[in-house]
Amino acid sequence: MTEVKGVIGILTGGGDVPGLNPAIRAVTIRALREGYQVIGIRRGWAGLVDVVRDKKADNSNNFQVLTEEIVNRAGRTGGTFLHTSRTNPAKIRRDRLPPALMDKYNKDSNDVTEEVLQNLAFMGIDYLIPIGGDDTLSYAVRMSQEGVKTVAIPKTMDNDVPGTDYCIGFSTCVTRTIELANSLRTVAGSHERLMVLEVFGRYAGFTSMLPTMAGAAHRCVIPEYKFDIERLVELLMNDRNNNPSRYAVVLVSEGAMFKGGEMVFENQATDAFGHAKLGGIGDLVSARLKELTAKYNNGRMVDVVNQKLGYMVRCGDPDAIDSIAPMAYGNLALDLVLKKVHGRLVVLKNGRYDNIPIDIITSSKKTVNVDRFYNTDRLRPKFESFEMTPLFIMTSEAI
Repeated sequence: MTEVKGVIGILTGGGDVPGLNPAIRAVTIRALREGYQVIGIRRGWAGLVDVVRDKKADNSNNFQVLTEEIVNRAGRTGGTFLHTSRTNPAKIRRDRLPPALMDKYNKDSNDVTEEVLQNLAFMGIDYLIPIGGDDTLSYAVRMSQEGVKTVAIPKTMDNDVPGTDYCIGFSTCVTRTIELANSLRTVAGSHERLMVLEVFGRYAGFTSMLPTMAGAAHRCVIPEYKFDIERLVELLMNDRNNNPSRYAVVLVSEGAMFKGGEMVFENQATDAFGHAKLGGIGDLVSARLKELTAKYNNGRMVDVVNQKLGYMVRCGDPDAIDSIAPMAYGNLALDLVLKKVHGRLVVLKNGRYDNIPIDIITSSKKTVNVDRFYNTDRLRPKFESFEMTPLFIMTSEAI
């Protein structure tokens, strides 16, 4: 029997996006051929919290040994076959603790990192490869600081993990947004209406900016700049009046805010990383737009098509970029493992794959550079100075 060189653990956390399964496949196929065993940790960090440290225990809901057959079957599909959660082991609610830990931890919020470290040792994991956004990967930074050999892969359709020009899921999100906006134009045009499309984007407006830049909308409002609703309706009505089909489209990031206002939440419940669920800004924008349109339409209000694109932009199979980039990221991560290098984040920078220190995730933020890329008077991207920019144009860093 061939001796196993080491054990690699891989997990996916946060929101699902197309491209996760190709990344898992890339790591697994190559690792197995290099003589490593790969363990898929289920439900993100939750799987590592819930592990029962008993060889006789059934931990099939917490992790599984991965094979070529398993990852090949899933590798072409969207979502994550390992499942996911928004679990933060540094802040576990008491009612979320596994039964074995109820007596040991009795606070409302508990840091169970000690258990996670023991569980990793119990599973025999030598290297950990977490795939996630800045929340999931912020705990990956903690793992690295605790001595776990960690190599992180950036994933989020918001494209806002610091240090990288690209995160898994972003291209498919932009592709879906453009497709859906173009499809919905027939409704807006048939009824000569304004159309408001709410898209994801808590702190960063990349998912609004890129589709607008590609022609999917006339205007967009983003979290980085508080917009004047009076100015937005003036611009949209001008767009509508100049359009032979008599309609206009605005993309609204879920984290966008009215001038003088704050983010709009569905309720006050928060996830393990302290984020309340956003939702409703599209409804508010639609209502205010309709009220104000009469001023620009001889006293008659113009109806509004209001649609939240939501999970439609993160479902289904990955597009070409989200099939290729995750494959490259997975192999980059495995390259580092083979070189016994850890504490790194694999990235795309200016069209080149690379890796950087993992602590970039918690030491900076990635948002739209408003001065450079957003026209605050016209409420849309600036269509200028594209020379030497990355594939998706915008990063938060100087180029």
